[in-house]
Amino acid sequence: MDKISFKIFNSVKELPDLWDIVAQSNVFLQTPYLTVLEKSAPVNMECFYIGIFENSELIGVSLAQYLDLNKLESFGERDKCFKTAIRNFIFKNFASHTLFLGNNMITGQNGYVFSKEIDFNHISEILLQSADEITLYFKKKGISIHLVSFKDFYDHCSVELKKYRFSNMYEFNTQPNMIFYLDENWKSLDDYVAALSKKYRDQFKRARKKIDGIQVKNLSYEEVLQNEEKIYELYHYVAKNAPFNTFFLSKNHFSTLKGQCGNRFQIFGYFLNEELVGFHTLLLNDETLETYFLGYNDHIQKENMLYLNMLYNMTEYGIENGFKRIIFGRTALEIKSSIGATPVQMSGFIYHNNKLINRFIGKIFKKLEPELHWQQRHPFK
Repeated sequence: MDKISFKIFNSVKELPDLWDIVAQSNVFLQTPYLTVLEKSAPVNMECFYIGIFENSELIGVSLAQYLDLNKLESFGERDKCFKTAIRNFIFKNFASHTLFLGNNMITGQNGYVFSKEIDFNHISEILLQSADEITLYFKKKGISIHLVSFKDFYDHCSVELKKYRFSNMYEFNTQPNMIFYLDENWKSLDDYVAALSKKYRDQFKRARKKIDGIQVKNLSYEEVLQNEEKIYELYHYVAKNAPFNTFFLSKNHFSTLKGQCGNRFQIFGYFLNEELVGFHTLLLNDETLETYFLGYNDHIQKENMLYLNMLYNMTEYGIENGFKRIIFGRTALEIKSSIGATPVQMSGFIYHNNKLINRFIGKIFKKLEPELHWQQRHPFK
């Protein structure tokens, strides 16, 4: 293989001309989405764009994100207990400056893409060297990066990476990614419902009855702008009640996304008596439908089974538009499995720049990771 090198860019405007051609298989690495991150990233995030070259030809692109957890209003308000207090103390003092190679805002392997086959030895070198260079960039600004994390690899990739320089890093598996592989014979929601066993068909009918009277609308850019305040309020309610958070989106995130990505970003509003009571978003990524952020009024969600209905609506969109799979991400595993999604294990790798802490990173990490108890459902006949 010829000489492989990389260059780190701080702004989308500086990116090489061929960037989007190299990134064509992944919407999350193309300039429209990267521009959204640049214009409306969470307040505590800074993004870096990594171009990977063979000789002088661009053959790969990658993303890194720096997060300053000191700027967060909270890490999540759901669990008010001693363990949370300890966890927050540890994060503030030993992990508040974190560098992610990959995209911390979404689940899935979206950290890099290459336009040609490249071996994992080179990939591991580039990722580690990029991390070192960005760490140095912050050091010059007087900021020491505590933690470096390489995010979300499917099993076959993590196995390969461990053969090289990733072998001495701590590998962690947090909650699985819930992926719904759609049956290619389904052409409509009716086909999907027909495939469900009686119990889950009844669940579907019950949910559909409950949402009667709520109007679902695919929002245009203008409508997103009109409802921006309310959209943010609904998102923020859900985000701050999550068990753990490393960022909050900026208020203009959804309108910027709709403005930049057009039809590749879909946002659906749920209206009760003309008032917005919930929304969900989708990103169209080649043959994959990616679920993005959502929000709801908690009272209506309980009363009208809003969340479950959103999952059915996302499924319907995926089927009718010919997608092969829907990525539902890492939360609410049981309810997602009840509509047909299955858990797919993903790994991340992490190290701490303090050598002493790094020796115990595995033990510390296990203590901080919330325990997971859930039962997988099997909704099909």
